[in-house]
Amino acid sequence: MFNFLIKIWRLPDLRTKALLTIGILILTRFIAHVPLPGVDIRQLSQFFSQNQLFGLLDLFSGGTLSNFSIMLMGVGPYITASIVVQLMGYVVPSLEALQKEGEFGRKKLTQYTRLLTVPMAILQGIGTLLLFRQQGILPEWDGIQIATMLAVTTATTMLLMWLGEIISENGVGNGISMLIALGIVSGLPTQVRNTLAVVDTGKIFGLLVFAAIGILTVAAIVFITQGERQIPVTYARRVRGQRSWAGVNTHIPLKVNSAGVIPIIFALSMLIFPTVIARFFALAKTEWIANAANALTRILENQIVYGVLYFILVFAFTFFYTFVVFQPPQVAENLQKQGGFIPGIRPGNETSSYLRTTLIRITTLGGLFIALVAVLPFIVQSLTKIQTLVLGGTSILILVSVIIETTRSIKAQVVMRTYDTFS
Repeated sequence: MFNFLIKIWRLPDLRTKALLTIGILILTRFIAHVPLPGVDIRQLSQFFSQNQLFGLLDLFSGGTLSNFSIMLMGVGPYITASIVVQLMGYVVPSLEALQKEGEFGRKKLTQYTRLLTVPMAILQGIGTLLLFRQQGILPEWDGIQIATMLAVTTATTMLLMWLGEIISENGVGNGISMLIALGIVSGLPTQVRNTLAVVDTGKIFGLLVFAAIGILTVAAIVFITQGERQIPVTYARRVRGQRSWAGVNTHIPLKVNSAGVIPIIFALSMLIFPTVIARFFALAKTEWIANAANALTRILENQIVYGVLYFILVFAFTFFYTFVVFQPPQVAENLQKQGGFIPGIRPGNETSSYLRTTLIRITTLGGLFIALVAVLPFIVQSLTKIQTLVLGGTSILILVSVIIETTRSIKAQVVMRTYDTFS
C-alpha cells in the first residue's frame, strides 16, 4: 500500500491530479458549512429525524440539508437532469441520434444536461423552501428574499456540478460520485455520536446485530461488485499480405453489478423530485390540484409505500442503466467486424441474443441485490429497534463502489505510466 502511494507521489502528473482532487473535495466541505439565514434549527432537526426520505437525502448531502447550507440541494438537480436526458434519448429521435455519435454526441448531451440542471435546481429549491416553511422551519419571507435564496442555492449547485466535472476530467475518479461519497463520510461523526447514545441506553444487543449486519453487508457488496461472468471470445487467424497473425482467445467481462451506484442515485432522485414538486403545488389555489399534491405527499411519506417504490425503482434502473452502458447489438456488430466470435454461437443476431440473455440473467441477480441493499435500513431498524442508526446499505454500497472505482482508476494510470503489474 505504501509503495503504491509512493509511486503515485513520484509521478508528477498523477500527483497533480490527486492534489487537485483532494483540494476540490476540501473546498466543497467548506462550502457545505456556509449557512443560509433565518432557520429554526430545532424544528429542522426534528423534521429530519421523523422523515426517512429526507433523512436519507440529508445523509447523501453530508448534512447540508439539516444544516440549511447554501449547498442545500447538492448535486441532486444535476442527477435528475441526467436521468431526464437519458430517458428522453429513447423518445426523442434527435437525442437518440446523438447517443450514437460518439464523443461529439456525448458532449452535446452533457451540454443539454447542464442547461436542464438550472430549471431543475430552481424547481427543487422552491419545493424545498416551501416544504420547510410549511413545517414551521422558515419564517414568512417576501419575494426578494426567496429569489435571493433560490439564486444562491442554484448557483451553488452549478458550482458543485462544475467542480465534479473538473475532478472527472482533470482529477482522479468520477467527480459526482466522489462528492456524494464525501457527503456520506462527513456524516460519520454523527453516526458515532448516535452509536454512543445507543450504548448509554443499554441496547447493546441491537448494536451488536447492527455491527454484524454491517460487516456482512460490506463483504457481500465487495463480492457482488467484483463478480463478473466472462464470455469467451475467439478472434480468427488473420492474414495480411505475407504476414499472418494467430488467433487470439480472450473474453468479454459482464459484471454482476454493471450499473454500480447509479440506480440507487437515480431512484432516490425520482422519489425526491415528486415529493418536492407536490409540496410546491400543495399551495395551489385550485382545489383539486392542492388535494392531489397533498395525497401524493401522504403516499410517499408512508414508510411501506416508500420502501416498495424504492425497491422497484432501483431494480428497474439497474436494467435501464446496464443496457445503456452495455448494448448487445453494438457489441455483437463490433465483434463481427473485428473477426471475433463466441465459440458455439453464430456471429450477428445470435451473438446479440446470447449476450442479451446472459446479461438479463446476471443483471436480475445484481438488480435484486442492489434493491435489497437500498431498503436495508428498514430491515436493520426493524431487527435492532434502533432508529438513530441510519447508515444503511445504500451508503455502504456507494462508499465501496466509489473506493473500488477510484482505486482501479489510479492503478490504471500508474500502470500506464510505469508499466508495472499489480496483482
